[in-house]
Amino acid sequence: MNVQSELQAQLDTEGRLALPSDLLAYFGLEPGVQVRVDKRSSGLHLRQPVTYLGKVYIEPTNACNLECRTCIRNVWDEPLGRMTGLTFARIVEGLRAFSPPPAVFFGGFGEPLAHPNIVEMVAQVKALGASVELITNGTLLTEPLSRQLIKAGVDVLWVSLDGATPESYADVRLGAALPEVIDNIAHFQHARTSAYLPRPEIGIAFVAMKRNIADLPAILRLGGRLGASRFMVSNVLPYTAEMCDEVLYSRSLSDILYLPSPWLPQISLPKIDWDETTREPLYRVMRSNRNVTLAGANLGHANNRCPFIESSVTAIGWDGSLSPCLPLLHSHTSYLNELERFSRRYVVGNVSERRLHELWNEPAYFAFRERVQKFDFAPCTFCGGCGLSEINEEDCLGNTFPTCGGCLWAQGVIQCP
Repeated sequence: MNVQSELQAQLDTEGRLALPSDLLAYFGLEPGVQVRVDKRSSGLHLRQPVTYLGKVYIEPTNACNLECRTCIRNVWDEPLGRMTGLTFARIVEGLRAFSPPPAVFFGGFGEPLAHPNIVEMVAQVKALGASVELITNGTLLTEPLSRQLIKAGVDVLWVSLDGATPESYADVRLGAALPEVIDNIAHFQHARTSAYLPRPEIGIAFVAMKRNIADLPAILRLGGRLGASRFMVSNVLPYTAEMCDEVLYSRSLSDILYLPSPWLPQISLPKIDWDETTREPLYRVMRSNRNVTLAGANLGHANNRCPFIESSVTAIGWDGSLSPCLPLLHSHTSYLNELERFSRRYVVGNVSERRLHELWNEPAYFAFRERVQKFDFAPCTFCGGCGLSEINEEDCLGNTFPTCGGCLWAQGVIQCP
């Protein structure tokens, strides 16, 4: 179903909005389900119901063959392992209970291609009729493996590229060589079905920081030559103190307005060329006023939208533990506004012990998703920081573990494919 196509809804005499049946089925909109509605200047925005499971992240392993500057493994002390066949069989069994089946993304905090059964895992999920994506650092993507993944039915292959030259790439991804990764992607590209829109799609994921942001235009050109049709740019999340010097969003966080301010004039900008003529005056406007809207999107307000909850996502670690999102899948230390922050993992349950459908409908997990969708958390990401913002146990508004006010994903700073 093309969810971006124009759809017609009908209002009955009692003011009830009737949506097309295929749209209802696609988003799991069943009778009695509550749907949040946002009032916007352009109209009404219906949020996906928290009852709907649309996507499952599966972490085949948390081990990796590289040692990258940006990696969470630089600061954690967790056992390394890979998902057993029994645990994965329980996941597949659980996915069958959902109709339509949720999309599956193979990725987490490890290298999926390091799992010896990754091809069979892709094939089993694809046999359910689910869409399948996978992210890799590309170093293990041999030509035979590329053909096996394509035959297994992977829909999108994401490759992490954080540099456009051998030197800048090796500066971030320690232990990897860019020419070899480019050759591997090229083999995958050539092995795809030759058509106007070749499948599987290729995506490029780029983590932006001071040391590599100048490479971004070249990354887009390189990805274009390799047949990439998707690009995902994220800021870096500093897991170590030294990486705090690499962030590109310090000013953006300090400029966020928690609520629309009646004291600042509203400035609405159109889509406009960003070149040597407009760059300086537009920059000065945006720096002088935080209440700026560009083509309908406010650049200064807090997002306060969890991309995982909004996309109806859950995440399953290599050991079968189920969490609401990737950031809560593992306990870890990171830095927010240059202050050390500890995030304790939040596990709903384990798929080896309870069915996926049962875990998804767990009352406490359902209540958590509702709470996050409302996002009544303290504005820890941009308030300046206090003792409560240094851990996700509670916040100054009375919310208890896990609190999400310090989450950079919810403010559109960090992104995952």
